[in-house]
Amino acid sequence: MKIAGATALVTGATGGIGRAIARELAAQGASLVLTGRRTDVLEPLAAELGARAVAADLSDRDGAVRLMEQAGPVDILVANAGLPASGPLTDFTLEEIDRAVNVNLRVPVVMARLAAEGMTARGRGHLVFVSSIGGKVAAGGTALYNATKFGLRGLALGLREDLRPHGVGVSAIYPGFIRDAGMFADSGVSLPPGLGTNTPGDVARAVTRAIERDRAEVDVAPLPVRFGVVLGGLAPGLFARLQRRGGADRLTRALAEGQRDKR
Repeated sequence: MKIAGATALVTGATGGIGRAIARELAAQGASLVLTGRRTDVLEPLAAELGARAVAADLSDRDGAVRLMEQAGPVDILVANAGLPASGPLTDFTLEEIDRAVNVNLRVPVVMARLAAEGMTARGRGHLVFVSSIGGKVAAGGTALYNATKFGLRGLALGLREDLRPHGVGVSAIYPGFIRDAGMFADSGVSLPPGLGTNTPGDVARAVTRAIERDRAEVDVAPLPVRFGVVLGGLAPGLFARLQRRGGADRLTRALAEGQRDKR
């Protein structure tokens, strides 16, 4: 669908990736509704882009429903908000598990359900779920995060088929390691040689490309990471052994430590 003239709701707009997505959609002519918890970041961004700001805490059980009521009808939903969830499952409290599953998976499901109703009635619209490369291949020490992001992939692919006859598109975006902003950048972890990173702008451009071209999935990662995704899908056991030999456990432990106070 065309972005120009469409009303787009972006969740997680106060994060670095969310800000990049908002600016890219604004540059393409969308009318924006931006949401996030940090009003000190949200309101200046909304003023910069001529957008409407709706402060929301999506970790609240009813936050998604209240947000959709306040946002009103939207043509594009970009479900970008998410929480870090790296670390062994046994390191998480039950409350932390509920919070991660709620924000990373349940909230996108609820928002998609509410947005899709109006989109199908109008015969147009697009849902975008910002997942992660961790939604295609799993790694030790990230089971909870993998579970939520794998769930988004299943949601997006299934919903795409359900909504296709109604003129509504559905896409999922799979960022790898993103520098300058986002969960990986905030953790301060250094990558092993050869993996490579992308920028928040790369993710934002992938979002607009997915909407305009009705792409089911877009990976935002360098070639070595994308090759790993293919291998992990074809031969998960072999991929896991290669990860262990490459020191993936050290990387995931460092990520968990860097993200501990944000989950």
